[in-house]
Amino acid sequence: MTGVPASAAGGSSGAQGARGTAAAADGVASEVSGSASAPGEAAPGRSASGGESAADATAEGRPARGGKITAAAVNQASVWNVANLLTMLRLVLVPGFVALMLADGGYDPAWRSLAWAAFAIAMITDLFDGHLARTYNLVTDFGKIADPIADKAIMGAALICLSSLGDLPWWVTIVILGRELGITLMRFLVIRYGVIPASRGGKLKTLTQGVAVGMYVLALTGWLASLRFWVMAAAVVLTVATGLDYVRQAIVLRRQGIAERAAALEETEA
Repeated sequence: MTGVPASAAGGSSGAQGARGTAAAADGVASEVSGSASAPGEAAPGRSASGGESAADATAEGRPARGGKITAAAVNQASVWNVANLLTMLRLVLVPGFVALMLADGGYDPAWRSLAWAAFAIAMITDLFDGHLARTYNLVTDFGKIADPIADKAIMGAALICLSSLGDLPWWVTIVILGRELGITLMRFLVIRYGVIPASRGGKLKTLTQGVAVGMYVLALTGWLASLRFWVMAAAVVLTVATGLDYVRQAIVLRRQGIAERAAALEETEA
């Protein structure tokens, strides 16, 4: 006879029955797990939106249903968060600040006070947007690019306006802006080896620059006019000192990166 032995048939039927029982048990367990999950918590094998998880779909060799749509929706929504809106506000304030600064010849105390208010708002939002982005996981590619641009734009606009009006020597503007642009470019050049973190000196430099430029924007007289000179002098010193320190860090980081790559190459060849 060419038929399948009864024991083999029975074993096949038994295996199918066992698989059916296991599948049913898994279904019950999933329902129990899903009902026991807290509101908003995804059940096993499901995404939080009720769609199929990417891991399960990848394991079965097929794309997850709704995965791309969900990811696109999250990325699109993440751009319009509070941190990015504050960054956009700073960008919008730049032309407004310039208009107020140069209104009526640029020497009217009332217009200069309004320009100072715009500059102060920009500086305050600069303190908050980065903190919000890091604290609440709102970091986006747009924010990474727009935030430093907004910082340099408002500071550069203020320095150029002050030098154009004769309130601030041009060499001060050149030193500060040259340092800021140079360090930003250097960070991009060495990013393949690592990230240069912001130091305490760098943060103190930013604060001192903001206070000094703000004092120059206001039409101050008397001892306050003398005080702003020394505050700006401190800002220039911190600008140069922290810039040199960042250059040192970049050189060390590049050397370490080259050494690590050479060591990894030697291990691969060995």
